[in-house]
Amino acid sequence: MSADGTWNTTINTPMGAQQGTLTLSTDGGTLTGKMAGAQGEMELQDGTVDGDNLTWKADMTSPMPMTLEFSATVNGDEISGSVKLGAFGDATFTGTRA
Repeated sequence: MSADGTWNTTINTPMGAQQGTLTLSTDGGTLTGKMAGAQGEMELQDGTVDGDNLTWKADMTSPMPMTLEFSATVNGDEISGSVKLGAFGDATFTGTRA
């Protein structure tokens, strides 16, 4: 199943659950898109696609600058995975196709 489209996501951060949207577009092994939420909008960087597995990075500027590193798996209309929160450790996230 393609990852392309818009996803409603929840990231379980140390500051509580953060709701947002994730817009993905795949082209062969390349993943592009953007994330939007309470901290604003971030373009995806270094996105890769390997079957149902995705990886990407996003630079957050608010409330503090850090690079978020995501790894995810798409299963039908669900997406889930983990995100490295810089010095704040790892968090999980889930989402459903919008």
